[in-house]
Amino acid sequence: MAKTAQKPGYRCAECGWRTTKWVGRCGECQAWGTVDEEGGRAGVSVVQAGATTAPAMPIGQVKAEVATARTTGVSELDRVLGGGLVPGAVALLAGEPGIGKSTLLLEAAARMAERETVLYVTGEESAAQVRLRADRIGAIRDQLFLAAETELSALVAHVEKVQPRLLVVDSVQTIGSVQATGVPGGVTQVREVAANLVRLAKERNMSTVLVGHVTKEGSIAGPRTLEHLVDVVLNFEGDRHSRLRMVRAIKNRFGPIDEVGCFDLHERGIEGITDPSGLFVSRRSQPVPGTCVTVTVEGTRPLPAEVQALVARTEAEKPRRSSSGLDTYRVQMILAVLERRLNAKLGGCDVFTATVGGIKLADPAIDLSVMLAVASAAGDKPLPPGLVAMGEVGLSGELRAVKDVRRRLSEAARLGFKRGLVPAGSLDQGTDRGKAQRNGQRTLVPVGPVAFAPGFEVVEVENVWDALTQVT
Repeated sequence: MAKTAQKPGYRCAECGWRTTKWVGRCGECQAWGTVDEEGGRAGVSVVQAGATTAPAMPIGQVKAEVATARTTGVSELDRVLGGGLVPGAVALLAGEPGIGKSTLLLEAAARMAERETVLYVTGEESAAQVRLRADRIGAIRDQLFLAAETELSALVAHVEKVQPRLLVVDSVQTIGSVQATGVPGGVTQVREVAANLVRLAKERNMSTVLVGHVTKEGSIAGPRTLEHLVDVVLNFEGDRHSRLRMVRAIKNRFGPIDEVGCFDLHERGIEGITDPSGLFVSRRSQPVPGTCVTVTVEGTRPLPAEVQALVARTEAEKPRRSSSGLDTYRVQMILAVLERRLNAKLGGCDVFTATVGGIKLADPAIDLSVMLAVASAAGDKPLPPGLVAMGEVGLSGELRAVKDVRRRLSEAARLGFKRGLVPAGSLDQGTDRGKAQRNGQRTLVPVGPVAFAPGFEVVEVENVWDALTQVT
């Protein structure tokens, strides 16, 4: 009997879901354009021993100096990277179009070109367009080489000729390879180009920075394997109508994650902001209802931020719940706690919440400030001046302690705030009394004023009722 030809299979590059026919959307993770043909499934073959690149040695004899980070010359970028770029490491910088990714990398490339050779490969703009930007921001350096290429083999040829210590590719979605099928920017092409650039960086011990596009949902375009291949993933955030930009590390094999760097984008280039504490707080002579200041922690940096709320009566059958810079689902949970536990009448009202300065807050410690801002707006009564509030709100109305409370309060006191509202037991973290509680010993936690710093008062509260009592 004739053997039946084996049908090709198709596999999702993001979640691994398999199907016998091609579909445009993955049936498991619902991602578009990630299903590719994987061919027939063959039996497992025995792999023979081959040549090794280097002999195995005891880990204590491996030279760690080779992986020492080199500063980029941009202090805020070094903060996010964990000290700078590591030789042989590959970093991916993703962000929306026109937010300033190319400007930031051109500035960093010019700083590093003052002491070593840098190659900047652009696939989105011509060399003349990049030269005009370099003239505007003052990034002309003798050791900064520029090439406009969209073919991977030509890019490798430039690397072999220039021998750079730093390679910048803007962007990885515009580079194509004749060895892979599909158009540049597709799943197969991006995977092939990224894998070759990672291999090139490791072989030459060359730092590499790739610029990546984002989808309309805000995620990095291309296969999820792109984020697994690289060593560092940075997200460039900011409002296009504001000069403030933030770089956030969401993956870093050589440093901390969730670290944030703040930048000021202007017509002369981009500059780091070493002290951004006052950028996310409004300055006004008189307190107004619906505002509350909190302190969030981004990496190792405490950032005071202001939460604003507006509660307005509506005749619509379904009141609106809108949030900007806050987690919408978490805000809805806080509104439910207000209505159920504090008898707040919000059913016939539109509720709008937002942050100041375009910052995005996902820290659970901001729950208490959101609740107080909404309660202040609903009652049309301003909160006491000089107040900061932080704490996680539970569904039963209790307040849960958050980490780094003392660092948050120190930053608030430095900026001139006079009073801090925190969950009960927050000041016990790391102290003898806190250790005794964790060991199961019964220790009373005082609720009330606690001296923290000269002129600064800390009030510990156990639940949302006590918190409203302290501010009304």
